[in-house]
Amino acid sequence: MFEDTYIHKGLRKRMVSALQQKGITDSKVLEVMNKVPRHCFLDSSFANIAYEDRAISILCNQTISQPSTVAFQTQLLKLEPRMRVLEIGTGSGYQTAVLNAYDLKLFTVERQKDLYDKAQKTFATLNIHPQCFYGDGYKGLEGYAPFDRILVTCGAPQIPEALLTQLKVGGIMVIPVGDKVQKMLRLTRVTETDFHKEVFGDYTFVPMLENKAR
Repeated sequence: MFEDTYIHKGLRKRMVSALQQKGITDSKVLEVMNKVPRHCFLDSSFANIAYEDRAISILCNQTISQPSTVAFQTQLLKLEPRMRVLEIGTGSGYQTAVLNAYDLKLFTVERQKDLYDKAQKTFATLNIHPQCFYGDGYKGLEGYAPFDRILVTCGAPQIPEALLTQLKVGGIMVIPVGDKVQKMLRLTRVTETDFHKEVFGDYTFVPMLENKAR
């Protein structure tokens, strides 16, 4: 069982104040970031820095994104309750937990089995229940499509075609695209064939890879 002490809650409140200073304006995003215990998704040795605005290493040479990135991607999604949302890259599960707080029909895919297994245990301890899949994020989840929102939490060299086809007309995908440095894109599906693209600055994510990890 994870402890969420007054110290943790105080650190989250300070984190949220810092997020406001960095341009996070969506009140629901700030509320959720203040609610989700980030330290529960990290090894206990990182407890003293869990609420600093930094990416932290986790299993399988991956990272948990810094809080400002999680908040910004979530803000870009423009979430509403009961939307069908696909997350590519479960990772530690922290971003998943942030999304889960929105009362969504949430699906999340992870290619690293060790990360998938550890996230399942964390979700169970926190009593949250997203639909989790061990698989290839490039392929999305065709059997559960279409989605109102798709969030990619790793750096894609290009936009996966399968994910575009699984997005509803009127739906939004947020995805960092590029090699060493990525541009944060928000793609809105305007028609069956047309997408509106917005660009929101440079980020650095771990790379998005195909297939399940062995």
